Amino acid sequence: MSDFAAAVERVWPGQDARWEILGGGITNHNVKVEVEGETFVLRVAGKDTDLLGIDRGVEVEATRAAAALGIGPEVVAFVEPEGWLVTRFIPGAVPPLETMQKPETVRRVAEALRGFHDGPAIAGRFDSFRVVEEYRRTTLERGGAVPGAYDWAHSVASAVERRREGARPVPCHNDLLNANFLDDGERLRIVDWEYAGMGDRFFDLANFSINHELDESGREALLAAYFGEVRDDDARALELMRFMSDFREAMWGVVQAAVSELDFDFDGYAAEHFERMQRTAAEPDFRAALEA
Repeated sequence: MSDFAAAVERVWPGQDARWEILGGGITNHNVKVEVEGETFVLRVAGKDTDLLGIDRGVEVEATRAAAALGIGPEVVAFVEPEGWLVTRFIPGAVPPLETMQKPETVRRVAEALRGFHDGPAIAGRFDSFRVVEEYRRTTLERGGAVPGAYDWAHSVASAVERRREGARPVPCHNDLLNANFLDDGERLRIVDWEYAGMGDRFFDLANFSINHELDESGREALLAAYFGEVRDDDARALELMRFMSDFREAMWGVVQAAVSELDFDFDGYAAEHFERMQRTAAEPDFRAALEA
């Protein structure tokens, strides 16, 4: 019996369950399971994901909160001690990048994020400034190599942190990659809440912005949809946290290269985000925001 067949049997013992592996995951494995006319997604947590700052209890809490708002999948079960999550399958598709960049989609994303950000507090904490430091520490403890660009990036991050000091923590998703959006034709939902925690709302906005390659007008549309207007302070905060989004992503690749057993080019992933981060830091808008 395969590991996935055993996992399905663990959750639905003795039942006639049909299953298939869903693509798209690097850290975890997602399995589509059909049981007695219903369809679910079993999320099998990867090995040592706690080293990435993931708390499965917080993940299920955040997913339930998102589901209550109509922006996340319905939680069916949480399997302990494994930390596996069972959600109801959403028959939708990941919207292509060009669709995500359209003003109407940007508006829908902004409304979804604003609803979650303004919702009840969740147990976890996500501080991007500490996350990159933790990833560095874990990498060194596991015998991995930290790129030389880290020291420069950390010095810039320290300046960004001073600018963002005093930001009120709100519930955030913190991993708004394109693959984590599903559109069923009626509703846009956000999945994969494993990095959720109380953090800076501008990290979420910046994370979505840079991962979906929003240009200046797209970023203005995002801020206008989220706040009802485009304010200078908000625009500056968004520019600063775009840097932190890529710094976190780069260091995620660095720590994964040290701890993961998956066949994936984590070094190349990290290098790609370090390069984009350096381009961001050289942009006039970022420099102006840092010096304001």
